[in-house]
Amino acid sequence: MNPLTTSAFDLPDRLSAKADPMLIADDEQHFAALAKCLEESIAEVSDRLDTERRAPGGMGRQAMDRDTEIHRLTARLRTLRRFSLDLCLGHMVGTDSPEPVYIGRIGLTDSTGRQLLVDWRSPAAEPFFGATHGNPMGLASRRRYRWTRGRISDYWDEVFTAAGLERHAALDDQSAFIASLGSNRSPRMRDVLGTIQADQDAIIRAGSRGALVVDGGPGTGKTVVALHRSAYLLYSDPRLGHRRGGVLFVGPHRPYLTYVSDVLPSLGEEGVQTCILRDLVAEGAAAGIEPDPEVARLKSSADLVRAIEAAVRFYEEPPTKGMTVTTHWSDIPLSAGDWAVAFEAAEPGTPHNEAREQVWEELLTILVDKHEGDVSPDLLRKSLRRDRELLTAFNRAWPLIEAADLVGDLWSVPAYLRMCAPWLGRDDVHRLQRADAQAWTVSDLPLLDAARQRLGDPETARQKRRHKAVLATQREQMARVVDTLIEAVSNSGADGDDGEGLVTMLRGEDAQVSLVDESELSIADPDLLAGPFAHVVVDEAQELTDAEWQMLLLRCPSRSFTIVGDRAQARHGFTESWQERLGRIGLDRIDLASLSVNYRTPEEIMAEAEPVIRAALPDANVPTSIRSGDVPVVHGSVSDLDSILDGWLAAQADGIACVIGDPTFRAPSSRVRSLTPELSKGLEFDLVVLIDPESFGEGIEGAVDRYVAMTRATRQLVILTSP
Repeated sequence: MNPLTTSAFDLPDRLSAKADPMLIADDEQHFAALAKCLEESIAEVSDRLDTERRAPGGMGRQAMDRDTEIHRLTARLRTLRRFSLDLCLGHMVGTDSPEPVYIGRIGLTDSTGRQLLVDWRSPAAEPFFGATHGNPMGLASRRRYRWTRGRISDYWDEVFTAAGLERHAALDDQSAFIASLGSNRSPRMRDVLGTIQADQDAIIRAGSRGALVVDGGPGTGKTVVALHRSAYLLYSDPRLGHRRGGVLFVGPHRPYLTYVSDVLPSLGEEGVQTCILRDLVAEGAAAGIEPDPEVARLKSSADLVRAIEAAVRFYEEPPTKGMTVTTHWSDIPLSAGDWAVAFEAAEPGTPHNEAREQVWEELLTILVDKHEGDVSPDLLRKSLRRDRELLTAFNRAWPLIEAADLVGDLWSVPAYLRMCAPWLGRDDVHRLQRADAQAWTVSDLPLLDAARQRLGDPETARQKRRHKAVLATQREQMARVVDTLIEAVSNSGADGDDGEGLVTMLRGEDAQVSLVDESELSIADPDLLAGPFAHVVVDEAQELTDAEWQMLLLRCPSRSFTIVGDRAQARHGFTESWQERLGRIGLDRIDLASLSVNYRTPEEIMAEAEPVIRAALPDANVPTSIRSGDVPVVHGSVSDLDSILDGWLAAQADGIACVIGDPTFRAPSSRVRSLTPELSKGLEFDLVVLIDPESFGEGIEGAVDRYVAMTRATRQLVILTSP
């Protein structure tokens, strides 16, 4: 479609009244200007991007600035090309001005300086999302669009004052948001930016200092808030920019990340790192579930994670006996006190494997200083570096350690575990031992992560030594080349300023360094999830153990978090308050926001789901549904499953269904999924079919799984049981 010659509106016949030119003429005119501006903006950003890419890379800060600008321009160009007129979410009219203000996914200004779109994250756009009839925030009216394949298929007007009616508003029985709730779902989370509600918007725009807890039951929009808040904070808070740490978004499981993967790019944010907890540790991909619940409980403690410090310290104790280092020129005594001084050279906060080099260099300095003789310090140092006895003693005193070996020793050497965690009883120490020390489970991941953070990567330390050796060899070679050149200049009889200047330049340290080819040094790719991050967003946070929280605290020194969850959906129980749980794991500045309106789940489904959770958790925060689906919950036999799905697929041209609770089920269509109750958390489907929900489990875990599974449905819930 060419928006300059074709109407932006493509309203169905049943909405012909909304196509009245009196209602949409101003919008059509604005969209024509917007289309022209978009075309010009794409050309301009493309030219600027090409210019930046052709520009010299530069060095240091200049190179960083260039890379940042290329990243910014690329992201903006991608957004401009991805959307067309549907960049526009709607418009609002204030009581003090008749001119509509159009709100967009991004801000857009034409060549004359006229603002065609106000970025949804800017303070000026806040009334578009936050205005209510109780607090209109200065608005007379608001219009929201529904876009389908680049054209407006519907729109809704809300009027806050009598003056708002003067613009011939198209009023509906349902708001834009309520109407959107009935639309069919798809494998990806639908675009809801234009229909964010006032209670959600207030949380999205809250400040980022400290920890903000967003507590809400099923269907309250917690995930919507978490995702849009990530984009909002990157836009509004300069402390969180990509060059200052950026934002990490942590979801509960892989199907969830797939489901929400398109949301942040649709908001123009592609720099947010997204992951699940397993992704933070290399061993996470293959880790199984801890088979013994009591072992899982013991490993969930933050105290056991902190025991990693003692486990590493064991390998940082200086030898208590001295030795004599024999060189070609003399014997040098190395006392226990000398070892202690060398060990103190490790700078606080430096990972063990990296601090090793600092200790080694200090040890060599001590030996060089104690040597008596005429040999040059450089030659003596080179000899000491190759001394087999000294190297053996040092490797034993401060060894390179792999995280997996360190943690594996805890599960295979009882005395080591007792030393590192003296509060554990004999039975607990015995229970934590296992035949295959490195048969990793999910419960091991926080300890592996803490060990890797504390130790550093041994390969990095080895690589630094190799780099240093390569540079030293190159400098030595270049020194000989420079000496040869200087001798040649001197022997040539060159005189005057030219000859003297050349000799001076060649002897200069900067010149010799510039002759070293650092392209020989391979640089490892940085771990994008290692942090530190300026802000961390955690969805379904009620499931995290104290040990797992330590993984995130390590990555966010600022303690700036958005924590989203529902205590009533915690599979292993959550009897404390959020303040108590988070205070215990190390967060002390906590604000709490609640979402209590269920926008997703129809009343009919919630009427059956609420008793399920209240039977186990009488004080569960069950949200109030605001819509009826007019479809009763169906109960039947498992033998009815095929006919139910076939009938639904035949009757529905689109939409998505999910069968929960039957691991043997094979979906007859790509529009039907099969999940466990746990992996359905955070997702939503038009039709949900539960298979033998009473078999999901007993106690809190079983009740939560049934409650979660039931509340995934946006239209219809079917519960089937075996005879």
